[in-house]
Amino acid sequence: METKMTLEQLDKQYVLQTYARDYTNFVKGVGSTLYDENGRDYIDFASGIGVNSVGHGNEKLTEAICEQAKKIIHISNLQVIEPQARLAERIVNLSGYDMGVFFANSGAEANEGAIKIARKYGDTRFENKRYKVITLEHSFHGRTITTVKATGQESFHTPHFSPYPDGFSYEKSIEDVYTSIDDETVAVLIELVQGEGGVQPFGKEEIQKLAAHLKQKEVLLIVDEVQTGVYRTGEFLASNLYEIEPDIITLAKGLGGGVPIGAVMTKHKDVLSVGDHGSTFGGNYLSTSAGLAVLNVLEALYESGALAETLVYFEQKLESVSQKYDNLFEKEVGLGLMRGLRAKSAEIQGNVLKNSLKEGLVVLKAGRNTVRFLPSLTITKSEIDEGFKRFETAINTL
Repeated sequence: METKMTLEQLDKQYVLQTYARDYTNFVKGVGSTLYDENGRDYIDFASGIGVNSVGHGNEKLTEAICEQAKKIIHISNLQVIEPQARLAERIVNLSGYDMGVFFANSGAEANEGAIKIARKYGDTRFENKRYKVITLEHSFHGRTITTVKATGQESFHTPHFSPYPDGFSYEKSIEDVYTSIDDETVAVLIELVQGEGGVQPFGKEEIQKLAAHLKQKEVLLIVDEVQTGVYRTGEFLASNLYEIEPDIITLAKGLGGGVPIGAVMTKHKDVLSVGDHGSTFGGNYLSTSAGLAVLNVLEALYESGALAETLVYFEQKLESVSQKYDNLFEKEVGLGLMRGLRAKSAEIQGNVLKNSLKEGLVVLKAGRNTVRFLPSLTITKSEIDEGFKRFETAINTL
């Protein structure tokens, strides 16, 4: 008699093993609480790496998805798509910038689009072509060949995937960017809070100074808001929080609440022409209907002041833990609901993650030995309380 394979065995036999997976099998989620196949509950401080912005099983989001799925899930971008046009309008209005939007399916795709816009801008707006893009060490911009090359972490540039596209350089700090700009530089691509790079925010004044300098030099400022965008830092965009006006902004993660979507927005609306860029699935009925529902939920949360309250409450809890367990953590880092605790070693970081899951809490890792927290923006105070209670249980024996 044939033995039935376990889920772990199925995964290992049939799925390419590109992730260091945990095999907890989640079958249901409500708000910021997940349930495994045995009915055990877990507080979710990860939200699918910042994707489930309105939590699990959100009624307004699921209703919008179901209603749209009954009508049209997908047609070609060769026809007009009403929710796509409405979502573009909504994003532009919420941003406060005069921009146009192109929809893709992920953050990496959005960043690819941003780089293409910059390259064409550099080719068509100057007598001598400009094509170089400066990024920062500890940055992360995606997993495609080009966005891997744009990522400023050397560990991503393995020889396995070479040769990589030319035209990227990396600087240690914002200050170093000034001296690296030459007459072939078309853009500087940065995250205002480096997510994968350790939940590290930049200072507001240094970013404003850089933005002014780039404008003077006619160098485009591209801000990767794949993780910081859609209210994650407290404002609709981190760019709003920093009070700058980038040339190009990329979004993804939280915009669809779990449905794959990416967006690149730019004030240079006439750079791309028909045929320059495209996507089969990008901006289809399902993803843009989901995006509209997510923005309805989050804009109401923001306008009511409830989001600001949640941000303060979570930050206070995290600061308290950081101070109490200064034997484990150097400091608390981040902005809004994009937070981290900088562990004193990689070993401590690993043990914190492992013990947290054992106690029924999902947290994440990031660079610089950071334990990362990216809860849903709709998380309740009781879920925050329970999550930190479990977190303390997980770490107080380390």
